[in-house]
Amino acid sequence: MLRLKLPTDPRWVNIAEKNIQEILTDHAFCEQKAASAAISFIVQFPEFPELVDAMTELAKEELEHFQRVHDHLKKRGLSLGWERKDPYVHDLREFFKAKGGASRMTHLINSLMTAAMIEARSCERFKVLSEGIKDPELSEFYADLMRSEAMHYTMFLKFARSLGEGVMDVDAVWEEFLEYEAEVMKRYGTKEFIHG
Repeated sequence: MLRLKLPTDPRWVNIAEKNIQEILTDHAFCEQKAASAAISFIVQFPEFPELVDAMTELAKEELEHFQRVHDHLKKRGLSLGWERKDPYVHDLREFFKAKGGASRMTHLINSLMTAAMIEARSCERFKVLSEGIKDPELSEFYADLMRSEAMHYTMFLKFARSLGEGVMDVDAVWEEFLEYEAEVMKRYGTKEFIHG
């Protein structure tokens, strides 16, 4: 369903397990950034009521996910570390920057596709964690979140396709983006970050 071109090496779980505090802190801030991104869609594109409704629900859900991750940290006697940059997301954005100037609608569609890709890779990483992590509670947690990320991925792509009608060939751009993301992922998979 995700159609990602480069799967995560299952051994990445071993890296993640060596520092549960790092992976959970990184994950918590991924959820916070996802909530912030949903709010940004509302602020920047208020003229699309269906998008505003969907992003309102998404912001609430992502903050709830943040709280759940934070609860897992506290349960283990760990504290939330500091937010860090996500170089993977930065690298994804370079794909659209390289295409040059864009209209407001093109920017919206590109942003929706970027969000879809982030959700797709997060979903895939959560699947790897759910299947490989030795902690049964975290395994169940990541299996649950994997399903949410899959729904977010399809929602973002659906909005990109519907709002992109007459603006661009979203499916053609998405195919290029999938190839680009696979190249980006060749540089990742060695750190205890959700996209690292």
